Amino acid sequence: MSGTFDKNAFMQFLMDQGVLKFGEFTLNSGRVSPYFFNLGQVSSGAAFAQLGRAYAHTLQASGLACDVLFGPAYKGIPIAVAGAAALHEVASIDVGVAYNRKEAKDHGEGGRLVGAELSGSVVLVDDVLTSGKALREAVALVADSDATISGVVIALDRQERFSDADKTAVMQLQEDLQVPVISIAKMDDIVEFLGNSDAADSELLLAMQNYRREYCL
Repeated sequence: MSGTFDKNAFMQFLMDQGVLKFGEFTLNSGRVSPYFFNLGQVSSGAAFAQLGRAYAHTLQASGLACDVLFGPAYKGIPIAVAGAAALHEVASIDVGVAYNRKEAKDHGEGGRLVGAELSGSVVLVDDVLTSGKALREAVALVADSDATISGVVIALDRQERFSDADKTAVMQLQEDLQVPVISIAKMDDIVEFLGNSDAADSELLLAMQNYRREYCL
């Protein structure tokens, strides 16, 4: 894929789309975070095209083998479609797209899998990793096929400690799957972006730095 990836432009894109928001947000963990990340805010063709290019560039730069992009239901589904379309448009690489249903279909073709046959090297794609529950369910489905998972690509690594362990959720998933888990951006990138912004909010920047110091690795 030609050209370079501009991480600052990606950060601005996330903010413009309302994916990345700042304030006070209570997470599932009970922590009160100064920022919230929701890729479900992406909702237009142009925005999905830009998001797809970010995933495609990251996937190519990673060197991961990929025959199929697998998007865990639900947020992973449009990500897989956008990423595959971008790979074809920008790099003339054609990969399959597959995803799962939350519940097995008991009529028609049945089953939980939709899309391309799972074979060869599969890359899982998702938005942000917290517990990794959706990805782990996808892993179990891929394990029942002849395919091999070559890696995982996510939009954001929050870099937060996983439970009480001295490792992040990304580190834990890498250890469990024994494959690379690659993020387009990290919490560190958000802090750096805010610090370099001409319209930087000093209180927000301090809140982000304090949160990172307390909860992140």
